[in-house]
This record gives sequence, C-alpha cells and structure tokens, in this order.
Amino acid sequence: MANVNIKFNGIPYSVPEGITIIEAARLVDVNIPTLCYLKDINEIGACRICVVEVVGQRNLVASCVYPVSEGMEIITNSERVFNSRKHNLQLILSTHDNRCLACVQNGHCELQKICRDFGVDDVNMFDGEINHYEIDDSAEHMYRDNNKCILCRRCVAACEKVQGVSVIGPNERGFNTHIGCAFDQPLGDVACVGCGQCIVVCPTGAISEKDHTKSVWKAIQDPTKHVIVQTAPAIRATLGEMFDYPIGTNVEGKMVSALRRLGFDKIFDTNFGADATIMEEANEFIERLQNGGTLPMITSCSPGWVKFCEHNYPEMIPNLSSCKSPMQMLGAIIKTWYAEQNNIDPKDIFVVGVMPCTAKKFEIGRPDQSASGYPDVDAVLTTRELGHMISRAGIDFKNLPDEDFDNPLGESSGAGTIFGATGGVMEAALRTAAEKITGKQASEVDFMEVRGTEGIKEATYNIGGVELNVCVCSGLANARKVLDAVKSGEKKYHFIEVMACPGGCINGGGQPVQPSAVRNFVDLKSLRAMALYSEDMRKTIRKSHENPAIQKLYTTYLGSPGSSKAHRILHTSYVERDKF
Repeated sequence: MANVNIKFNGIPYSVPEGITIIEAARLVDVNIPTLCYLKDINEIGACRICVVEVVGQRNLVASCVYPVSEGMEIITNSERVFNSRKHNLQLILSTHDNRCLACVQNGHCELQKICRDFGVDDVNMFDGEINHYEIDDSAEHMYRDNNKCILCRRCVAACEKVQGVSVIGPNERGFNTHIGCAFDQPLGDVACVGCGQCIVVCPTGAISEKDHTKSVWKAIQDPTKHVIVQTAPAIRATLGEMFDYPIGTNVEGKMVSALRRLGFDKIFDTNFGADATIMEEANEFIERLQNGGTLPMITSCSPGWVKFCEHNYPEMIPNLSSCKSPMQMLGAIIKTWYAEQNNIDPKDIFVVGVMPCTAKKFEIGRPDQSASGYPDVDAVLTTRELGHMISRAGIDFKNLPDEDFDNPLGESSGAGTIFGATGGVMEAALRTAAEKITGKQASEVDFMEVRGTEGIKEATYNIGGVELNVCVCSGLANARKVLDAVKSGEKKYHFIEVMACPGGCINGGGQPVQPSAVRNFVDLKSLRAMALYSEDMRKTIRKSHENPAIQKLYTTYLGSPGSSKAHRILHTSYVERDKF
C-alpha cells in the first residue's frame, strides 16, 4: 500500500493511503475521542465527538469515516474543534440519566471520561423534554437501561455484524429513537443468546450483567453453607486488567489469594472441569467416529453457542456433544464426588463460578443441570463482578502473595488451561483423542493449525490412518457461515469447535470493559490468549487424561469415560427454541 504525506497540527507525517483520519491519528500518537466508532463494524460518524478540521474544508469532518489524502492538513486541537465536541457532549447529556454515582460504569464510563477531558460540568445546559424508559431486566443474564443510552449503536453492530444474532436495533425515529427488540419485545422473550458482546462495547452503563454478588456475599456469610468458588481458564488472563495490570498478564496466584481472603471455603479450578470435559468429549467423539454416530460432532462448552444452535439450527442439535460445560461438570463433581468424600450434604454446598461469560448466568438455570438433585452451580460472577468484590472488600490485589488452588479439584493440565482461547478445546481434545485412537503416546502435543484468533480455521490430521477434518470458529456470525456450509454439503468435517465470542472466552461478554481507544487498536484477543498458551507450555502435564486427579476421579468414582454414572453426572440435553 502506498503512503501519503499529511500534517497533524502542523507536523508532517507519512501514513498509508486510504485509511481514515482517526486511524492515521493513532499511528502518530494523536488520540481522537469517539463514542460510536468501532473499527470495521460501527463506522457511522454518529456521535460527532471525533470531528476535526481539515484545511480547505468549510465544515468539520467526522474523522472515523473521512479518509486521508495526499497533502491533507488536519487540526485536532483548535478552539473550533474543542467547542464543537463540548457542544455535542452537552446535547448528549441533555437527555441522559446523569446519576453517575449510582451507575455500574462510574469511573470507567467513556462518556464520563470525555466530559471530564472537555470540562463539561453543566449537565443542564439544554433544558427540555426527556424520555423515560422502563429498565428491561427480563433476560437472565443482563439488563438494558435506555435512560443511559446515547444511541451510539455499538451494541447493535456487535449483535448484528459480529454475532449474526440481530435481536436489537433502533426503534421509532427522531427524538423517540431508542434501542430495543423488534416491536419492543422484552429481551428475555426473543432469541438473544446471552453472549454479552453488547455489554463490552457499550460506552456507558446502559447495558450490564445481572449482579450475582449479593447472593454470593450472603452465602459466604452464612455459617451453614460450604461455599466453593471455581474460576474459568480465561479469568487468570484478564482479572489483572481490573487492577491496572498490562493486558495479557497472568494473575492466577493473586486471584487465588484474593478469593481466599474474600472468605470462600475452597478455591477450585474450572480447568479441572475442562480436563473432565475432554475425557468425556474425546470418548464421545471416538464412539461417534468408530460406530457411525452423528457427525460432525460439535462442542458444547459455550452456552451462548448452544442457545444459538437451539434457536437457529435445531436440526443440528444431534450434532452437539452431550457433555456439560466445564463449569457445570465441575459443579456436578463438587456436589457428588466431593460431597461424598467430605460427608457434606449437597444442599449445604453453594458453588460459585467466576466466568468470562454472561451466558453462564443463563446456563445455571437450564434443565438437566442438577446431577445431585440441586443445581450444579448456584451463582455466576463475571470477571468484572469479581474485581468489584475484591475492591469492595478492601483487598490490595497487587500486593497479595501468590497462592495455589485447593486440591484435588485444583489440579489441571495445560490442555484445560487453553480452553479459554478459540481453538483450545479442539487442541485439548485432539491431544487425548489421538492417543486413545492410536494407543500410542504422542510425541507432539501442539496442534498449531487450530491456534490463532482468526474467525474460522480448518485443518486435517492423520490420526491412526484416519483423515480427520476439523474446524474451529469463534463469533456466532462465523458459526453461521460454517453451519450453512456443512448443511449445503460444501464442507465435510468430523469435529467442529464453536465459541460464541470472537477469540473465545478471553474475549467474553463478562470480561473487563476496555474503552474504544484500546479496543479499536489493541489486539486484546491475542494478548490475553498468549497468557494461556504460555501457562500451557510451563505445565508438566499437558494432556487431560494424564491429570492424576482426573485419573483418581474415574478409578474411584465414575469408572470410565462414557459410563452410565459419568453420563448421569456429566452429560446433559438440549431443547429446540423459537427462532424469533
């Protein structure tokens, strides 16, 4: 690509031809604020906060949609630009619920920060009519408060273009425009999959997860409850962002230390549940492959993906693995095996999952998820909620010592760790399936072809003389492409991994919210995933079936993978749901 010569605030630069002014500004360390812009999916110039002067142009231009050209002179810091941005902010605030102290995003709100930067302190600059909206809390996982919405349409873009779900959009027109479902149906009544991608792109507090922290605090303070917490693989790679660590820092030791100080009775690792998932999933895949079962088999670890399949591809429900997700498996193991080993009535055990995923809040209420007669998991905290609990408890996270998970359900393999990144489930399954099929120990455990943050990845492996065609996809819009290709006969796979969120759990809807200035120009997915792959490389045990605690679980309790007892405790079922 050729370069063009431009000037930013009088200083000459050479930048790639065809990029927008906001992209060029980032390359030369000039930060242009914006409230609506999301690179590649929401480039609409709606908020007008990113306006700049272009010498020779009469009007200010929206830098997120205006391309650079040879000789262009751009001014980002003139009084005219500052006044325009401030005026637009005042207009936005004129219809905004300005009770910032009571907002979940207080201190992290993009609107709040930009207002502070431009000295906007008069929220009543423009008096007039204000629309008042009822909060939509009909969904199990989240709520929408349109009183805080600024109509940036980021959530709409994420739902439509990233996820291909399209259950929200702008309703009505003009002053009455608001974001909602078709015909203003409650979110809980439509085909929302609970992925939470709308939450992590919202620049204000208009959308957030349902708060489970109150029920968790209550359980911790109840002396009759044995409260156990488990943390998903991806949490150790992202929790640090809540405490100003660099993106991609693995804070596992401090995370465990903080959880112990919050008062949990036991701290277990969902990676153990991931290893158990591989034992069952690899066995299920081999049985289907060798006995004429339904293929391709598709993973079932991601509850957002499972719900998407139930709504949009019910004919492919038989292709779903019947395995519960790692969180639900570990919850079921805790309330059966662990409860029996420790003579605890499962009704007195309260299991908390710390997850990168808002759809997990829906998953814990699904039918066929109560192996002990009680829910496998009782409450789900997002990474954000755990960060808030740690801060509320006054715990100095950065100065905590590194501590280890409790055993035996804190032991895990590297295969369990990489579950948090797209391709990780596939690679973990292949590590075990390859040895089970061939009966030989594999010298190579890295399946590099299924790694990386691309939306769709394909590979073919010769295992025991069998050519296995596999596919990995993340982001539900990509899942739709893959499933349509399978249905049409264009593609023939044996095994498919689907993660609802782009990049996998490390980019889940429950992860720390990063502002657009970071999200648009920093590869969050790769940085976070690298923390998991680095831990996998450091592990002595990198295959799920070699985890000694997993081996003990099967020899003393479950018998063998796929046994009737394992099916009763670790497997589940699915239902067809309305498409709209």
